[in-house]
Amino acid sequence: MHFHEARAAWAQDAAIRASQGIHLPDVVTYTPDEWRQDRGMAEDAQPTLATSANAGIPALLTTSIDPKVFHILFAPNKASEILTEVRAGTWVDQTRLFPTVEHTGEVSSYGDYNGNGRAGLNAVWPERQSYLFQTITEWGEQDIARAGRALINWVGETEIASVTVLEKFRNLTYFYGVGGLQNYGILNEPNLTAALSPGTKAAGHSNVWVYSGSINATANEVMIDIQSLFITVVSQAAGLVDENTRLLLVTSPTSAVALTSINAYGVSALDLIKKTFPKLELVTAIQYGVLSASNTQGLAAGNLVQLIVPEIENQEVGFAAFNEKLRAHKIVQAESSWRQKKTSGSWGAVIRQPLAIAQMLGI
Repeated sequence: MHFHEARAAWAQDAAIRASQGIHLPDVVTYTPDEWRQDRGMAEDAQPTLATSANAGIPALLTTSIDPKVFHILFAPNKASEILTEVRAGTWVDQTRLFPTVEHTGEVSSYGDYNGNGRAGLNAVWPERQSYLFQTITEWGEQDIARAGRALINWVGETEIASVTVLEKFRNLTYFYGVGGLQNYGILNEPNLTAALSPGTKAAGHSNVWVYSGSINATANEVMIDIQSLFITVVSQAAGLVDENTRLLLVTSPTSAVALTSINAYGVSALDLIKKTFPKLELVTAIQYGVLSASNTQGLAAGNLVQLIVPEIENQEVGFAAFNEKLRAHKIVQAESSWRQKKTSGSWGAVIRQPLAIAQMLGI
């Protein structure tokens, strides 16, 4: 078939192909015989590849890294919201005495020549032991270079990590102290009175406030438990505390949800509490929750709630004490890396007036 014949044949078939959905606007002819060459192989056969089959470019060339680094979140440090955090001593101090004075005396009937009656004091010296702890940051030249290629500030992030781990541990000592030392926390201070048991709940389930993801206590039942705590504090404080005293109600975040329970009149448990105790403040901390896989700092015995009077007669009931907040030691340089030690210290929670704290376990 010559060129003119091939062109005419395509012109005849193009309309048919278009009706079938095949549009080839740049094609004007079939291949005429004179344009063909015999190469000894089929023109439509796929030749064998000398290289491995590949469907495209390397995936790395179509991958990008977001410049904003996302940080994993941790539970907040709440001990300093419950007790004032203060510095006590320095990092060289191992033991600290906390003097306590009790006024004593007696009176007698007056007489011009009577010499009776006496005023004095009794001084005691409770002591606590400090605990120093440390962490070390390390970084190498290749670490920095590789992280930089991934848009991560390796040195800066490790610095933040070192401060974070020290802060987290010190916060934990304020709740639990340090085993083997005279160093206690607000949850295991040995001079606290025994924990109360929660009141009976109509729904049962061991009388807890929250059970299996639902509120188990009514607003009035929660209020009754808080009143029991308040009665305990008032009894222990011998008239130094009343409903107008500043109070802290400390629970786990989960238990605090029960405070939203509403009674038949549309009033929540928190509304009842606030109306009865106008100066009460609510603080939540995970350490007051039950021990679980998701809350490794909780209490094995169950959920706890504490009612705390922060100050009585212008004296702090207790404080969270450290002897060293952060001491960054010198940077040690090796052949192609660096390391630095950081130190912090804690006395735990120093509770000066245990009578100002009442607690309830198993809520």
